[in-house]
Amino acid sequence: MSDEPERGVAAGAPGPPEEKLSGLKTLLPAAESKPEPGQAEPAESEVGPGSTETIADDPKGTALSLRGVARAYRTGSGPLTVLRDAQLTVAPGEMVALVAPSGAGKSTLLHLAGLLERPDSGEVFIRGEATSGLGDDARTALRRTQIGFVYQFHHLLPEFSALENVVLPQMIAGLARREAEERAAELLAYLRVDGRATHRPAELSGGEQQRVAIARAVANAPRVLLADEPTGNLDPKTAGHVFDALRTLVRESGLATLIATHNFTLAAGMDRTITIEDGAIVPAKLG
Repeated sequence: MSDEPERGVAAGAPGPPEEKLSGLKTLLPAAESKPEPGQAEPAESEVGPGSTETIADDPKGTALSLRGVARAYRTGSGPLTVLRDAQLTVAPGEMVALVAPSGAGKSTLLHLAGLLERPDSGEVFIRGEATSGLGDDARTALRRTQIGFVYQFHHLLPEFSALENVVLPQMIAGLARREAEERAAELLAYLRVDGRATHRPAELSGGEQQRVAIARAVANAPRVLLADEPTGNLDPKTAGHVFDALRTLVRESGLATLIATHNFTLAAGMDRTITIEDGAIVPAKLG
């Protein structure tokens, strides 16, 4: 990792310049304000940015929904229950912070929401589609097109440039190389790392690496973004810049976003905060 400071980001900058936003709207079209034909309108008091509720009667019209989800693991001393009857709804354009002690089940919740694990019971809906009955190939396809992931460590491929790291998932999804490169360049410009597009991850600063990781996560225009401590390896100032860029992207693109974090300052900047208590997802109070 380069020790050089963040480039092109002024202290306290809230996000990308306006001229970058119109292009992003084309790349990541804003979520529909109305549900698809035949789908019920979500209750306004239950679904939407800033809501204090975690349960909606109908997951249709939302981006991510968990209903009665349970998950336990076998251990030498017996079953370890991590989630029981877990309920959660995340609406398009909403940022939800997940704060909980280590071992409480944050990673399990993210894995279930990202279709990386199957619940023992209950249902996970992605854009109103139930996933429990889907086979592995269908779950992989849904994950590839509808869900983006950002981790504490960037996990960029070291032998490829920043641009190539954003191009690859698009080509895997079937996009032509030229179009994938155009989309990748636009995302890197939006996140203010286009000047480093030809550099490999080891030549980037920590903040730059994480911005490229965010660009890669949304390269296929997903509707759900899951992040596990996305600024955990960054100093506070750089973490603030990366979070500001991520928040602007979420607002502009209509991504439904669930972020696990121990950073209460960042959590306070999201629409609402949840935690896990005795296997249940409940509202959390900061401070």
